[in-house]
Amino acid sequence: MFTSVLIANRGEIAVRITRTLHARGLRAVAVYTDPDAGAPHVRAADVAVRVPDYLDGAAIVEAGRSVGADAVHPGYGFLAENAAFARQVADAGMTWIGPPPEAIEAMGDKIRAKATVGPAGVPLVPGSDGSGLDDEQVAAAAREIGFPVLLKPSAGGGGKGMHVVEHDADLADAITAARREARGSFGDDTLLVERYVTDPRHVEIQVLADRHGGVVHLGERECSLQRRHQKVVEEAPSAVLDATQRRAMGEAAVEAARACGYVGAGTVEFVTNADASEFFFLEMNTRLQVEHPVTEEVVRVRGQRLDLVAEQLRVAAGAELGYDQGDVTIEGHAVEVRLYAEDPARGFLPTGGRILDVEWPRNARVDAGVAAGTEVGSRYDPMLAKIIASGPDRATALDRLDAALAATAVLGVRTNLAWLRMLITEPDVRAGRLDTGLIGRLPAFEDPVPEDVLAAAALAGLLDLPAGDAPFDRLGGWRLGADPAPARWRLVPAAGATGDPVDVAVAGPPAGAVVTVGEEGTPRPASARQDAGTLVVTLDGATRHYRGAVADGVRWLARDGGAWALREQERLRAARTAGGHGDGPLTAPMPGTVTSVEVAEGDHVTAGQRLVVVEAMKMEHVVSAPTDGVVKDLAAKAGAAVALDAPLVTVVPEPGE
Repeated sequence: MFTSVLIANRGEIAVRITRTLHARGLRAVAVYTDPDAGAPHVRAADVAVRVPDYLDGAAIVEAGRSVGADAVHPGYGFLAENAAFARQVADAGMTWIGPPPEAIEAMGDKIRAKATVGPAGVPLVPGSDGSGLDDEQVAAAAREIGFPVLLKPSAGGGGKGMHVVEHDADLADAITAARREARGSFGDDTLLVERYVTDPRHVEIQVLADRHGGVVHLGERECSLQRRHQKVVEEAPSAVLDATQRRAMGEAAVEAARACGYVGAGTVEFVTNADASEFFFLEMNTRLQVEHPVTEEVVRVRGQRLDLVAEQLRVAAGAELGYDQGDVTIEGHAVEVRLYAEDPARGFLPTGGRILDVEWPRNARVDAGVAAGTEVGSRYDPMLAKIIASGPDRATALDRLDAALAATAVLGVRTNLAWLRMLITEPDVRAGRLDTGLIGRLPAFEDPVPEDVLAAAALAGLLDLPAGDAPFDRLGGWRLGADPAPARWRLVPAAGATGDPVDVAVAGPPAGAVVTVGEEGTPRPASARQDAGTLVVTLDGATRHYRGAVADGVRWLARDGGAWALREQERLRAARTAGGHGDGPLTAPMPGTVTSVEVAEGDHVTAGQRLVVVEAMKMEHVVSAPTDGVVKDLAAKAGAAVALDAPLVTVVPEPGE
């Protein structure tokens, strides 16, 4: 058995693997790039080595060799499914904690994967099975299969390059787009075409195999709640499978693992119809999955919980599983959500910044890769943490997850937390009526600042004043023979959020105030105090607790899973977001990299004309001219990194416009 394991990854999965290594008395070796020098996964490890990039396999192998690591765990993403890297590790005399490179290669190409598992009796989606089809051949295959069809790259996953085509007239453009995206993401524009299963559910089977021929499955995970083909919520077991369907799908997954000579933990993914009366092989992920915690929460082997990372370590060291399929049972239900640095109210654009404060729930499992002080940038995946709740049944697990999300707070970076809480309370989600298009059918998410939060922000500002000081600079004037005028705040959403400014007036001291929200608002009795770092506000007889933080003139307040950022308008610089109106520069809609500047200083532009393109996490956002005018103050430079709301360019309207 090895004693020192290098984790070729970052974030929450590196922290999670370290936890298992330490529980078994093994040394954890971290690698990090410059932006991650102070990251939680670095602090959690026993030793950390700087590398230029998480995709630099040679540098990672050398890092392991330099500190005496005798095994490498790749986590997921980056080099986890890179057969060449697996061979590099073995050639350096270290143990690869993953499947054989040959299995990675067989399952890494969708065409080859289907050719491998099909003869083993694994059901395949009707579609093309040849490689190197040109555009005409792809189109012919699509017409033969019958619409709707799904175009997808052979060389990659994660939803990139996938296009659903419902009509022949749309086929040519879809093929062109799919090839372009596949080439950009994977360096290979080979396409597969398959029958598109309508109202599809995404169900995957966790498998575990040793070097001695032992293979078992550990039940299924339902991953149908997806946005743009990316999983958002996962649960185990599925809400739709019965015992017979589970057994059939599990047996097919085991046969797929046997067909490619699999060793270790892997996942066989299937697509099913609404009632799971039929299922088809999609692909096999030759690594640990992001959603593996829900399996760990419900699977029992001879009545004992299973740690999948620990099982990976045992198998990689040459041990037999030591149990068979009859020893595996499923107890209860578990649901996981992925917490991302993104803004659902702005089309899920990636966000970023420094996490000022964070509070995790005590009544749920949390696998987190961030902490207070973490800088969230645009270089890596925006997932911050996974929150997992379990219970004896699905309804209880969802209730506990809702409570856990309500108890979570992240300040300093806008996240999808409030949206996740909304999602898991949707009637269709609660009823288990899931399919991969459900999220896309939901109405646009809106997150206006509640009145109680506006009142709390003003009261917090009053509490921040030095003891004994009167807020003279905020008073609306003295009235002879009357009570003093109230202190006033003019608050506007900040940190990328949008909304009109709101006037909030506070008359009296924080312990016994009267608050008026809005010019036409009704005066309401209120009080506020600080209690062990928590802002406690009573408004209209209702008491609420807020977690708060202030930085760069922005006040963050969080409660019940929501978080809002507010700034006083008089401190607000003259700026506007891309596509907005008014004076000031167009600003970056998300932290990222300027990939293209399409104008020059002094150019005359027309409304809607492309000016600058910003990219983050393979998502492009075009900044366009809001009006006819002249380009001034062009700060954007191609290749430069920009922060959220960083000024990019100003368009000055032509005289008379």
